[in-house]
Amino acid sequence: MDFDTVAGELYGGDLAEFVSARNAAAKAAKAEGDAELAAKIKELRKPTAAAAIVNRLAREDPDQLGELAELGDELRDAHTRLAGDDLRALARRRGELVRQILHGLAEMSGTVEREVEATLEAVAADPNTAAVALAGRLTSVAHQDADQWFTLETKAPPSAGKRPAKLVDKAEPAKPKRSEKAEKDRRREEEERAERERARAERERLRKEAAELAKERAVVERDLVRTQRAAEQATARVEDLRTRLAEAEERAERATAEFETAKETYEQADEAANEAQKAADAAR
Repeated sequence: MDFDTVAGELYGGDLAEFVSARNAAAKAAKAEGDAELAAKIKELRKPTAAAAIVNRLAREDPDQLGELAELGDELRDAHTRLAGDDLRALARRRGELVRQILHGLAEMSGTVEREVEATLEAVAADPNTAAVALAGRLTSVAHQDADQWFTLETKAPPSAGKRPAKLVDKAEPAKPKRSEKAEKDRRREEEERAERERARAERERLRKEAAELAKERAVVERDLVRTQRAAEQATARVEDLRTRLAEAEERAERATAEFETAKETYEQADEAANEAQKAADAAR
């Protein structure tokens, strides 16, 4: 058992079974007497739903993800050269590619889709994130654990498959050595650009979320108005029925009183008729 194999199986497996599979692997490593490996396996974080989708993309169709990472390299190069036209063209291409990747993925919830979009933006913005993404080992857009993959048994992120040739070719030519200060400046600029990209992606995510919330609020308000109108109509109907019931009860009372009066009059006439009949019989 080795760390790369276990990590590859975990991040390539079923997200719902990640924790149980990770714990089982750590337990197996400990049972084999490798406490250090067991501890490293135990530290592996369960990926978010968005990260799991990008990890699966890295295994099933790495070309698009590789092209996005390469675009990030080209954007950083264009920024260093202050090539405005190239920057704009590459930024448009990056946006198109992100939308193309999202369109090709299975249907997902709005929240997960925004997280996947932010993750893809981070792949283009940050070389370390791109490397971990191409290895299929992302945990989340905000916490990539890139250092973990560079400081363990391997010198570079464990490979989840052959990296696209165009990325390998781009990495092969030796770069001229730079002074320590220039290298620090370059790294600082890259970090600042990556931070700006992440901030832009977060702003866009929040903007979309606010727009969706506004739509939901409009629907709720419309339903509330419709419900209030229906309640008012129902209340008016109840009042009308109550009025009619009161009128009907009043008519019923009058009819009952008239019936009682008519009944009394009938009984008196009947009694008088009986008395007259008796008198007539007696006269004969």
